Amino acid sequence: MGQKVNPNGFRIGVIRDWNTRWYAPKKDFADFLVEDHKIREFVKKKYFAANISRIGIDRAAGKISVSIFTARPGMLIGKGGAGIDAIKADIANEIGKPVNVNIMEIRDPDADAQLVAENIAAQLEKRISFRRAMKQAMQRAMQRPGVKGIKLSCAGRLGGAEIARSEGYHDGSIPLQTYKGEVLGKAKRKEGGR
Repeated sequence: MGQKVNPNGFRIGVIRDWNTRWYAPKKDFADFLVEDHKIREFVKKKYFAANISRIGIDRAAGKISVSIFTARPGMLIGKGGAGIDAIKADIANEIGKPVNVNIMEIRDPDADAQLVAENIAAQLEKRISFRRAMKQAMQRAMQRPGVKGIKLSCAGRLGGAEIARSEGYHDGSIPLQTYKGEVLGKAKRKEGGR
């Protein structure tokens, strides 16, 4: 196996912030971590149709604040904000503590990696050709302003074949740490190395 860098850890502090922002003493740390996991699992499962990209959790002075980043905020907010109250009540029942919920809109879902992946997965479940789903997602993403490149990989029994395999496509510029070693070696040779 190659040496793989976690993509989130690689970017934290540079272009990304932590998904969970709190500090806890040693005795509370494990409980808070379990609570965060329960909140994420519950919200993602119950409101999957709302295209939720990520869930941020803040804790300060005993108050829990949950920020839900979604491509369809109207589905979560509901008429007159009734949906937000329902989400607050559901999460409070799940973890046994009162929470504050913020709904944030993702303006460009075609430029969000999580939403692009979930969209492709949903198309595969509807028996659409994996090549078509991947190429369409790449085209839509590359048309968006601010998107410099995209790299997709699909694995499993593609097209109903008897043997599993993986296929990947990429377009535009992609950070070097995601390329395979031979590409990196070529780049070093061009710079003047061996």
